[in-house]
Amino acid sequence: MYELAVAREVDAVHYLIGGDWGDENRPHTHHYKVEARMAGTALDRHGYLVDIVAVEEAMDELAQRYRGRTLNDLEEFSGLNPSIEHFCRIWCGKMLERLDASTFSSFTVRIWENDIAWASYTESL
Repeated sequence: MYELAVAREVDAVHYLIGGDWGDENRPHTHHYKVEARMAGTALDRHGYLVDIVAVEEAMDELAQRYRGRTLNDLEEFSGLNPSIEHFCRIWCGKMLERLDASTFSSFTVRIWENDIAWASYTESL
């Protein structure tokens, strides 16, 4: 199985809803680290699982979309608690919209909200 991963960092604001989580219920910033990881058993005609430049461009585009924004205010988080779990699924879907996933068997997004806590979401293709 081949794997390729690209990481980016982005600061974004959120606040949790639907429960009593103290300070987490008030707007606050996280310095997120986002890793997109693709896996598959076949390479393309160039010997790539995926064009890493295309992955980097997609990651940069999404990092720019979320940088400095309040996640709660964005359409993709409408009606959702903006947890890192939801953020992973949303980021994963937006990456798959931007990439040729013909050689992937899975695509995983892992997001750290600090040095010790992360969540991930995997899409099997």
